[in-house]
Amino acid sequence: MKIKKKEVAITLGLMCLLLAFGISMQLKTTKSLVSTAGNTSHKEDRLRDEVLRRKEQYDHIYEELERTQTSLEKERQVSLSSDDDFVEKQNELKKINTYLGLTDVTGEGITITLKDSTKSTITAATGLVHNTDLLAVVHELKNTGAEAISINGQRIVPTTSINCVGTVIQVNDEIVGSPFVIKAIGDPNRVNDVMRPGGFIEVLQKAGISVEAKKSDNLKIDKYNGVLNKKTIEVAK
Repeated sequence: MKIKKKEVAITLGLMCLLLAFGISMQLKTTKSLVSTAGNTSHKEDRLRDEVLRRKEQYDHIYEELERTQTSLEKERQVSLSSDDDFVEKQNELKKINTYLGLTDVTGEGITITLKDSTKSTITAATGLVHNTDLLAVVHELKNTGAEAISINGQRIVPTTSINCVGTVIQVNDEIVGSPFVIKAIGDPNRVNDVMRPGGFIEVLQKAGISVEAKKSDNLKIDKYNGVLNKKTIEVAK
């Protein structure tokens, strides 16, 4: 069955090439005729008729090419959909892209919002969210099995850096500020454990940082828009 489908695909592919070649030749001939018609007035009527005839042939061939391409695409899809190895590789590719953050993902998860304290008695050590705090929350979410994480829209990927530069925090070299909206998609029975008593979130609350958590059945996290280097991709494989 697979051999027959491959033969059909090859045959249709050759037909497409031949038709494309034919169209190309027809177009060249038509252009040549039009040019000649413009330069030789006494042959204008005859050449106009010839051009119209050529155009009609071109339209017919083009329609046939479109039908053939449609048929070829259907055969290709049927052939690929029945290829177990292809389906397995497609699923593997989806997992890798999810790990690398190269695709938008939607699913169950949790949104945690961290805000700097508004109390006048706060100090830089107790009432403000630091990059180390964000790193700790991300680490805990990964430990609970989170499959995708973002901070203020910045997707967390293997190359992500969360740094403090002066008085601002950068995620993927983009400046982010309070409130810090952290989204995580994963098994709801596990990712919600990040809010457990005695966890790091409780530590932040005791330091005066405002913490809000909300579960979601349809949480969306956008893909990473930066550039991954070759080393990162090789590690993912």
